[in-house]
Amino acid sequence: MANWPFRHGVHDIGNGVYAYVQPDGTWGWSNAGLIVGDGQTLLVDTLMSVPLTRAMLKDFARVHGGAHIDLLVNTHANPDHFFGNGLLAGAQIIATGKTREDMAQFNPRLLADLAANYPHMGDAGAFLYETMGRRFDFSGVDQLTLPNRTFEERLSLTIGGRLLELIDLGPAHTASDTIAWLPDQRVVFTGDLLFNEGHPIMWAGPVENWIRACDEIVALEPQVVVPGHGPVTDAAAVRGLKHYFEYVRDEARRRFDAGLDFNEAARDIVMTQFRHWSDPERIVANVFSLYRQWGASFTPEQQRDLFGAMGRYRGELLAHDAGCGHDD
Repeated sequence: MANWPFRHGVHDIGNGVYAYVQPDGTWGWSNAGLIVGDGQTLLVDTLMSVPLTRAMLKDFARVHGGAHIDLLVNTHANPDHFFGNGLLAGAQIIATGKTREDMAQFNPRLLADLAANYPHMGDAGAFLYETMGRRFDFSGVDQLTLPNRTFEERLSLTIGGRLLELIDLGPAHTASDTIAWLPDQRVVFTGDLLFNEGHPIMWAGPVENWIRACDEIVALEPQVVVPGHGPVTDAAAVRGLKHYFEYVRDEARRRFDAGLDFNEAARDIVMTQFRHWSDPERIVANVFSLYRQWGASFTPEQQRDLFGAMGRYRGELLAHDAGCGHDD
C-alpha cells in the first residue's frame, strides 16, 4: 500500500490541491482538503472543534491562494467533519440534503458537556469521554453552522476553472456519504468511506452499499486518495477496506445463523489480519449494524449502550495484551 508519510498538517498533492492530515487518525482525528483554483477555493470538511479548524485554516492560509475559503463541502454528518463550520459562516456550504438533515439533529452540547456528565452515563459515557470528551476543546460550538446549499446524488462544480464532482455513495458509513472527485488530477477525497489503517465504523449501512462504494471509488482509477482518517494513500487502501467488510460480513453471518448474539459474535471473529489497524473495538458496532440489517431486534438500552459495548471490548483487548506482555 502506497501510504504517504503520516505526519500532521498540510500535504501538497500538487497543482493547488492539498490534504490536511491529523494523526493518529483515531476517534475524532479526521482529515480535510483544500482545492485552489483560479481565484476561487473550496475546502473539503472542517474538523472536530473550532480551535482545530482555526489552526488548519491558518496553515492553509500559508499556501498560495489559501487565505480565503469561498466554498465548503461537508462530506457527511459526523461532528469531526463539520464542527468547525462556524469559522466559515460567510462561505457557501454544500452537502446533500440528507447530510444537512442529520447535522441539524445533532446536539453539540452532548460532547461539550461530557466532562460533567460522563460519570453518570455508565460504560458508554466512560468510553465517549476517553475517546472524545477529554481530547477535544468543544468551546465555540454552542450553535451549529449548517450547509446553505444542498444537492441530491451528484453535483458538478467548477472551482476556478477546475471541475469537481461531488458524488453521494451512501448510505454506508452514515445515511449519506459524499466523495469529492477531481478528474483532471485523479484525486479523490473520500470522507469516511475510507478509514486507512483504522477499523471503519458502519453507523448506517447496509454493508453492500459500502462494498459497492469501494468498487465505485476504485473504478475512478484515482492516483491519490485522501481518506477521512489515516494517511494519504492510493486505491489499494480502498480495496483493503472492501476486503475488510466482505470478511466481517461473512464471518458475522455464520455466527448470526448459529444463534450467537452480536457481542459474542464480535469476540468470536478472528481479526488477526487487521491487528495493526487502530480502533479495533469498532468490530462490535459493525457486527451490531450487520445483525440489525439482518433483522435482529435490539432494546433501547442495547442501542444506547453501543459505545459502552465497544469500551468493554477495548478494555478486554488491553487486558489481554498486558497479560501477554506486549502492546502491539
